[in-house]
Amino acid sequence: MSKHVVIIGGGVIGLTSAWYCVQRGHRVTVIDRNPEKRDGCSFGNAGMIVPSHFIPLAAPGMIKLGLKWMWNPESPFYIRPRLSWDLLSWLWRFKNACSSSHVQESAPLLRDLHLASRACFQDLAADLKEDFALTPNGLLMLCKTEKSFNEEAETAELARQLDVDAEVLDAQATSSKDPSIEMDVTGSVYYPRDCHLSPQQLMHCLQSELSMKGCQILWDTECEQFRVDNHRITAVNTTCGELDADEFIVCGGVWSSDISRQLQLNLPMQAGKGYSVTLETPRQQPNICSILTEARVAVTPMGSSLRFGGTMEISGINESVSQSRVRGIIRSIPDYFPAFEQTDFDHCEPWTGLRPCSPDGLPYIGRSRKWSNMIISTGHAMMGISLAPITGRCVAELVDGQPPGIPGFELLSPDRYSK
Repeated sequence: MSKHVVIIGGGVIGLTSAWYCVQRGHRVTVIDRNPEKRDGCSFGNAGMIVPSHFIPLAAPGMIKLGLKWMWNPESPFYIRPRLSWDLLSWLWRFKNACSSSHVQESAPLLRDLHLASRACFQDLAADLKEDFALTPNGLLMLCKTEKSFNEEAETAELARQLDVDAEVLDAQATSSKDPSIEMDVTGSVYYPRDCHLSPQQLMHCLQSELSMKGCQILWDTECEQFRVDNHRITAVNTTCGELDADEFIVCGGVWSSDISRQLQLNLPMQAGKGYSVTLETPRQQPNICSILTEARVAVTPMGSSLRFGGTMEISGINESVSQSRVRGIIRSIPDYFPAFEQTDFDHCEPWTGLRPCSPDGLPYIGRSRKWSNMIISTGHAMMGISLAPITGRCVAELVDGQPPGIPGFELLSPDRYSK
């Protein structure tokens, strides 16, 4: 039965949810607080699809590492000290989630989601009329030090136990894997099933195709108040008028907590600010995307350009650019790629985006017990692009009353922090 579905949020999670709902015959309206020409966290990220990333952000050792990094203004991780109950509560929950048991429980689920999403991307590449540069060349975890190399080799062993392909390579084998770029590393781990794409092109393709299929997208539209009847939402009041619908899906990124709070839902979330710089004419162009392990910097070839992205800055909903964070990214690059110089980036305009981070490092996807026709889909942190299509497919299945057939999906419940 066809339904009218209102999706709150026009980022990559919102648009992929709209795509799969439209594919199932539903009438879809997307509302977004931004203008059509926007540049949020769905656009300037590293564009990686990463089955290799099966360990959640909340993992053993992260608290110790975070405390070490906090005092360095150029480090990959930073929490701006501020008086905020939401931040303190989030940190307490994050601390409790940084356990081996949480990783053991979450890793198979994240593996399955990433692999399913990879398959969805291959289908999208065939279905969408325009190209979004999906490139299945794998990913290299590049290590400068023996310590990091040994740690990544241990992670590779865990990956293989989870049936995620991983190859441990010494320095020579790493160079042979991608001879198009000079590297100065101790070694690497190669994940052949990882991919990369152009996030800007993906967003353009989805938006264009949805418009052609009759999906209505309302830009510059704020969600103001919900109208409810018993345990059901009947309409949402927006700055462009009232919208009634059969189903409401919240995909508002870092703003989802505020939206959900109107409906007495508890979605603990912090904005994790990330940065990227893109060289339009790089000195050398790799064929394989990579992560500079110690620096926590992602490197992605996008056509003739090369993007470097990183940092996790917990500083509230604040889109200002910290030049020290940008310098931290740029200074790390010649250490791994000696053909590059810091001056190569002198005229690069840094990009920044706010990633929605849950305390346990898992997204919120599912129906809430409180409202029978509301679905939450947010909190993907650095995995938004990678998990977007499988998230959209799961949302569409929930709209049709079909539980997603992914083991452990209940771990993503939006009610997991509600009383």
